[in-house]
Amino acid sequence: MHWNDSRLGAELRTATAAARRRATRDGDRQVDTAHLLHSLLEADPRAREAVEGAAGAAGATGAAAGGRVARVLGYLAQRTIGYGIAWRDAVEDPGAGSVLTAVDAPGWSPAAAAALRAAAVRAGDRGAPRAEGTDLLAALVDDRGSRAAQVLRAAGVEPEVLTGRPRPPRAEGDSRHRDDGPVAS
Repeated sequence: MHWNDSRLGAELRTATAAARRRATRDGDRQVDTAHLLHSLLEADPRAREAVEGAAGAAGATGAAAGGRVARVLGYLAQRTIGYGIAWRDAVEDPGAGSVLTAVDAPGWSPAAAAALRAAAVRAGDRGAPRAEGTDLLAALVDDRGSRAAQVLRAAGVEPEVLTGRPRPPRAEGDSRHRDDGPVAS
């Protein structure tokens, strides 16, 4: 990125490096929010706890709540053979209604770069010198149209539960929510 990576905590530096490697290995032109989510959940225990906690808050119990991270990672692992194929040639911009503003950073989708910048801003707003994984997780789901938010919904984790914000009304025919077909739109 063109901004200061020192604004990222240790888990986030690990996650961003892993996301870059994952995108390169998968043959993707840019690191997108799904790459970031995948690497974040692998690198940061607090982000994993937040996703599991969101599942419980959404009403899931027992094995359904306890396996939410595994389900999200399962969707993400299928990227190169499943829904991610539809994403291959498309640039991921922040979605309509997103609170994030696109950021130009070579090698990163505008939505992923905006989420990283928003994570650093969140950290600053709470007086922390560096962004943590939970800052990035919140920034990723702030953009309801992001690939990360789409994957979370497909796995049964409603992004607004992670942020505590109410769900905006869906447009008629919008199938981008859990258990309603393919993730890619």
